[in-house]
Amino acid sequence: MAMIEEYEQKRRKQVGRMRSVVDYTMGALFTLLGIYFLVYESMGWNVFDREPSSIDYFIGGLFIVYGAWRIYRGYKKNYFRE
Repeated sequence: MAMIEEYEQKRRKQVGRMRSVVDYTMGALFTLLGIYFLVYESMGWNVFDREPSSIDYFIGGLFIVYGAWRIYRGYKKNYFRE
C-alpha cells in the first residue's frame, strides 16, 4: 500500500510542476498581449485597420490582470485540494 501512495505523491508532484510551467508560460503570454494592446498605438505597431478605442485599453488591462493571476497561480501551485 505504501508504494501506491508513494507513486501517487510522485505523480502529483510531476503534474503540479507541469501545470506550474504552463501557468507561468500562459501568464507571460497574456501579460505581453495586454501590454501590446496598451502601447501599440504609441509604438506604431498597428496591425488592425482602425483607430484604437477604449475597448483596446480595457482588453489590455484584462489581459494583464489575467496574466498576473496565472503567474500567481503557478507560483502558489495549489492545484490539488484535499
